[in-house]
Amino acid sequence: MSNKTTNKVGVVGVGRMGANMARRLADQGFQVTAVYDVRREAAIELAKELKCYAAEKLAEVTAKADLILSVVSDDKAMRDIYTAPSDNLLIGAKGRTFINFATVSPQVHLDVEVAAHRASAAAIEACMASSITQARQGTLYLILAGDCAVVEKAAPLLEALSIARRYVGATGRAAQVKALVNMVMNINTAGLAEGLAIGDALGIDLNVLREIFSQTGANSRVLETDGADMQNREHDCYFSSAHAAKDSGIAVSLAKEVGVQVPLAEASLAQYRRMIEKGLGELDKSGVAELTFKGRGKK
Repeated sequence: MSNKTTNKVGVVGVGRMGANMARRLADQGFQVTAVYDVRREAAIELAKELKCYAAEKLAEVTAKADLILSVVSDDKAMRDIYTAPSDNLLIGAKGRTFINFATVSPQVHLDVEVAAHRASAAAIEACMASSITQARQGTLYLILAGDCAVVEKAAPLLEALSIARRYVGATGRAAQVKALVNMVMNINTAGLAEGLAIGDALGIDLNVLREIFSQTGANSRVLETDGADMQNREHDCYFSSAHAAKDSGIAVSLAKEVGVQVPLAEASLAQYRRMIEKGLGELDKSGVAELTFKGRGKK
């Protein structure tokens, strides 16, 4: 019998990413037995759709699953689901495997691994370099870290969620790599916004400018995904500016730890923090163009 049918799966954090991952696993024949979210209504709605249990407590997810996926927002949320005194995932966790997909600080992953071991459980990293659509389609790019044997044990589930996977080493390493991925992406995004804003102010046709960018050294994945959105002020959220600020902040902190100067990363971080200050943090990262195009503000 395959792991798809023998392993029961729980999902903690069923926002847009987590919910789509749960749907994908259910489509692929995995037993999704429990879901949890701090927004109770989100868990109830998804549980009805997948015909599983909407847990009121984190410990209930652990009790009903063998593999528990977490997709939470930040360091505090990650620590809370594993260490909150009144209710956490490590209550009754012996033999369980926890797979943490969130982009959080490397030290948080290390602390969670230690706490899991104390509970006779295992925890690995599976940082995602993809977005909501890929989560639903099972085409995520996963950056994996932690105990190799645990990663191998979780392989059927990880393969069902992803088009490609890269193992990068011990716990904490995936979080480091993911922070750098998003730091570079955020720099590219802020730079593209400035290039298009200058072109607009000069009266250059932005359709022509984007086409020229695409055929020259100015080309990038960000140009493909965000260029038209910046031009048209369409900032439906796939990766929020608030998350961009969080992830660039992690990367800048890592740079300081190793004594590397990162003026571009610091500048783009400042831009995304400005978006939060202006109430634009829940716009997609492409919304950074609202700070650079002349005459723009909150749409």
